Amino acid sequence: MAFGSKKGRDEGAGGCGMAPYAETMARYNRWMNERLYEACAQLTDDQRKRNVGAFFQSVHGTLNHILLADRTWLARFAGEPVLYTSLNQELYSDFSDLQRERKQDDARIVAWAKTLTPDDLACPLRFTGIASPESRTYPLGLVVTHFFNHQTHHRGQVTTLLSQHGIDPGVTDLLRLPGAWGAQA
Repeated sequence: MAFGSKKGRDEGAGGCGMAPYAETMARYNRWMNERLYEACAQLTDDQRKRNVGAFFQSVHGTLNHILLADRTWLARFAGEPVLYTSLNQELYSDFSDLQRERKQDDARIVAWAKTLTPDDLACPLRFTGIASPESRTYPLGLVVTHFFNHQTHHRGQVTTLLSQHGIDPGVTDLLRLPGAWGAQA
């Protein structure tokens, strides 16, 4: 079968447009965060917060950064002010608070993704960066792709740190998302 051919493609399994992609990735994000936080709960607070030289120092710091970045992007998507001035600003020092807020924000992300339309995704998004405060403009569809890629990138770092503690977070493949394409957890 030639690349790009519709032959053999199941149009109903996740669709082929950017809006269905965003919905699928929002569900994947929620599923992976649930699993990742369950795995991280096996660590002691000291193990989660120990500086191990990761981008955001620790497991806790990395989980915190993912939540902060998600909130930053959700604010930008909604045209609301961004409340953070640093990418490593600590939102919650208590793991259970961080986990509770993560669950709430994952529900917000799923609900938001369901509202996206092809017209929305074609519109430009203008925002000011945090690390380098300059105005930027990108198509929303590209930014949405970055939003979900950023989460995956940093969750991958956390899975590496968990592996160093002998904790296996299990399968992380998008294709294994329960309920998608007939996949089983």
